[in-house]
Amino acid sequence: MPDTLFGIFFEEINHAGAGGLWAELVCNRGFESGGSFTPPRIEPWSIIGNNSSVIVSTDLSSCFDRNKVALQVEVLCDNGGANICPDGGVGVYNPGFWGMNIEHGKSYKLVFYVRSDEPINLSVALTSSNGLNKLATKTVVADNVSNWTKVFVLLEAEGTDSNSRLELRSTTKGVIWFDQVSLMPLDTYNGDGFRKDLFGMLKDLKPAFIRFPGGCFVEGALLKNAFWWNETIGPWEKRPGHFGDVWGYWTDDGLGHFEFLQLAEDLGALPIWVFNSGISHKEQVDTSDILPFVQDILDGLEFARGAPNSIWGSVRASMGHLEPFDLRYVAIGNEDCNYSKYRGNYLKFYSAIKEAYPDIKIISNCDGSSKVLDHPADLYDFHIYASASEIFSNASRFDDALRSGPKAFISEYAVHGNDTGKGSLLAALAEAAFLIGAEKNSDVIEMASYAPLFVNDNNWRWTADAIVFTSSQAYGTPSYWMQHFFKESNGATLLTSTLQANPSNALIASAITWLNVTDNNNYLRIKVVNFGSSRVTLNISISGLSLQSSGATKTILTSSNVMDENSFTDPKKISPVKTMLGEVSENMDVTLLPYSFTSFDFLIKSISIRTVTTASDLESSF
Repeated sequence: MPDTLFGIFFEEINHAGAGGLWAELVCNRGFESGGSFTPPRIEPWSIIGNNSSVIVSTDLSSCFDRNKVALQVEVLCDNGGANICPDGGVGVYNPGFWGMNIEHGKSYKLVFYVRSDEPINLSVALTSSNGLNKLATKTVVADNVSNWTKVFVLLEAEGTDSNSRLELRSTTKGVIWFDQVSLMPLDTYNGDGFRKDLFGMLKDLKPAFIRFPGGCFVEGALLKNAFWWNETIGPWEKRPGHFGDVWGYWTDDGLGHFEFLQLAEDLGALPIWVFNSGISHKEQVDTSDILPFVQDILDGLEFARGAPNSIWGSVRASMGHLEPFDLRYVAIGNEDCNYSKYRGNYLKFYSAIKEAYPDIKIISNCDGSSKVLDHPADLYDFHIYASASEIFSNASRFDDALRSGPKAFISEYAVHGNDTGKGSLLAALAEAAFLIGAEKNSDVIEMASYAPLFVNDNNWRWTADAIVFTSSQAYGTPSYWMQHFFKESNGATLLTSTLQANPSNALIASAITWLNVTDNNNYLRIKVVNFGSSRVTLNISISGLSLQSSGATKTILTSSNVMDENSFTDPKKISPVKTMLGEVSENMDVTLLPYSFTSFDFLIKSISIRTVTTASDLESSF
């Protein structure tokens, strides 16, 4: 099977990145999400104090050309006189993305820009949600900040609160401007800005690739709100950010083109860059006008792959990555095949990319499984969202696919609709069957990835998802744990196998051999989905293969109710349970529980295998 068969797909949806994998704790750090209005739209920033003590507004006085909005805080009270400031002072606070997770003993780097015509004496603090309990505090004193000044503060937490906020206060009368306020934990993965627990859950899947950054996020409802790579690179404070109008929220784009490439490298996964084809949900660029868009993508490829002394490669190098990234795949657009301008635009991108980078594999949005594409492509994109029964039946979807030409990239698959809840066992079983079908057709399928990957529990824009999280917690849905059964399949050997006596058509199975790099042993893995409500006795008959008599294991994903879900209170209610199988023989009976996904791993001495199957009315034989 391909080394690239199973990977992951990241889209900025459900606050997957902003307020999720990207560890930035401040929401709307540049005050840009609401533009410049009176009264200011600075949510989720809020005012500390009343109208007699402080007035907060926004203007366009920032020192950054691409994000001009700054926050103006006019302190009316003082530390003496008739209008004395309340205890602690007045100012503003930011609660982050539904609360900041501050942990005792950990350090947080606060960076902000400040300007004032007078000396400043600020209190910066991490506090409880009501501001009464201080977890960390520092004083910032400066005599001259008449020009925009960058301030660094290291805050060390002396308490824990998963619903904290950042406060900026003053007790001195005067006007203070703030801009680009960032708070990052120091203990991100490898210092690269990724939240450790969420990154770890991705790493545990052993993904062969990561597709990014979307999805509909790439397209936008309007082109002005699409993801444009060159607006997401360079110093974070100079990035303009943008409103993701498909999923309905602002992103500061701290998680940008560079960070996605770095994420792929940190995961040990191949990056797959999906870029805009000149098409949004509501607009299309005519092919006669597409060449500037093509050049923009060539620039983005040079950023990723160019020498450090090239124009765009030097920008990458200045961001700390001297060597090129290992970018081998790009997708031209997302779900754009039915737009009238797609093929014309596609061909312009295709020709230019192949001329400059002939080794890059290019992915078309048009389905090539049942008919020959009318344009050149290395792979074609295939998406499927459907009910559990439909996904299960689509396990055979590629049995009759064209065996020549571009291979399939199933970049988005999932059960969607009434069968999902917030992530049900039923959905995971159907998806497991679909992936077994992908294994059995891996001669024409090069890649497959589940979607969506993440959801912040406070912002469900799509159900279901693989990983659910808050500021301080995370759990995998059954669909997440289902994918663990396939993480040894990349590059494994698919064995010819046949299910006999499957009258209810509720079973689907595959067999592979794989090398365990931990113990350097070869294993036979048989995976079986029982999508039915009855217990099944499965007879496994193997000949021509030498098995160890011990060391075999059985791993099961199931629950007492097919609609059961995981939750923060019971995060592993439905997760793989591994047990020893007992004595192994060349002909053995095993039990499959109702509505279950079972994996059998046998330690083998050789990998020369021929499967012989028998069947009876009472047994399903593999």
